[in-house]
Amino acid sequence: MQSAQLISSDSVSLQSDMFGSVVVGIGTAGFVRVRDMLAPLPSSAAEKLSVKGFISRRILEEQQGVKQITVEDALSRDDIKVAFVCTENAAHEENIRMFLEAGKHVCVEYPMAMTHKTAVELWDLAQEKGVVLHEEHIELLTADFKQLKKDVAGKRLEEGFLHFTGGPLKPGFGFPAFSGIARLTWLVDLFGELSVTAASMEEDQQNKYMKMTAQLITKEQKPLTWIEEWAPGLSRAKDINFRFDSCTITQLPPATREPVGIFMQDLVLFSQKLLGQVPRDQLHAERRRVLHCLELADRIQQLSLQGSAQDT
Repeated sequence: MQSAQLISSDSVSLQSDMFGSVVVGIGTAGFVRVRDMLAPLPSSAAEKLSVKGFISRRILEEQQGVKQITVEDALSRDDIKVAFVCTENAAHEENIRMFLEAGKHVCVEYPMAMTHKTAVELWDLAQEKGVVLHEEHIELLTADFKQLKKDVAGKRLEEGFLHFTGGPLKPGFGFPAFSGIARLTWLVDLFGELSVTAASMEEDQQNKYMKMTAQLITKEQKPLTWIEEWAPGLSRAKDINFRFDSCTITQLPPATREPVGIFMQDLVLFSQKLLGQVPRDQLHAERRRVLHCLELADRIQQLSLQGSAQDT
């Protein structure tokens, strides 16, 4: 009998250490978040997450055995300590602010906000509430990017070019500098903090065509060109050309598929933050990078819209 009581006590202790979570938005990213919490990486910090429900504007049946709950429930329930915000970009700020105000930790798909100023406010709010705010950047976790970063290390950039193409942008995803901030984050992570020297925007709404071009410069005064081009029929692809003092890289390096998926890697990182396992200097560097990229996106949007206004 004493043994049974001991097991029961341990079970209660284990449950009290769990971070009950809700997923807001049940599209592709939301589905993956639910899946990964139901089957976390063994012996990782992600095992401390427990999905309690999902939120959607639609009335849906259970998803992977997880029930739909209301926003009000998620905000008020003591057993829900974490929110995963997986909505369209335009709804990120409202959802993040709401859950932070309720004292919940938040993991959000990039970008966390549509302006740099708003992102600073949200991060300050998280600090005030004593909770974790994490912006997902799975593009930094892919095997090909990790290999590219190794290949670039130690080389001196002379000039760079990154051209992304894809199908038409969906409503609610914002200006291309924000919807495509993953590519901007690539450039900053590879080459350090950047400045914007020029930016322009071409758009044909009738044909759902959009092209943004940003001219950037490194601290060493080396030029980088970033292009986001969206239109029906365009395949999703990245074209790169990075010219260094010793060589030129014109394609992503081949990389072996990793056994742990990129969303699971991000889930583990977020969970480590919840458990206080991430060094303070790493947290500071990440926040600086995220805010720097959003500030660049702000400037690119400003210059692009100025140019469009002058053209008209």
